[in-house]
Amino acid sequence: MPAQAFEIAVTQQGRLVIPSVFRKQLGLTAGSRLIAHMENGRLVLEPKALLWEKIYQEMSAIPATIDLAQELIDERRESARKE
Repeated sequence: MPAQAFEIAVTQQGRLVIPSVFRKQLGLTAGSRLIAHMENGRLVLEPKALLWEKIYQEMSAIPATIDLAQELIDERRESARKE
């Protein structure tokens, strides 16, 4: 079990309260947006801002010589040609 674990109840409306220690660690305040997804049978909640940061870092690693839009167009044309 993780170092910090809390039992959280789900209300009849499907709501839950994120423990304050986690909210503080993640910098969550009222109105913060989270992305929810399932991963290996677990519910994962991630701050939307952190996901954008990850995407930006991944996209920054792509060399400027690569044209992602053109690659997508080429892939779509190839798929259409095969159909």
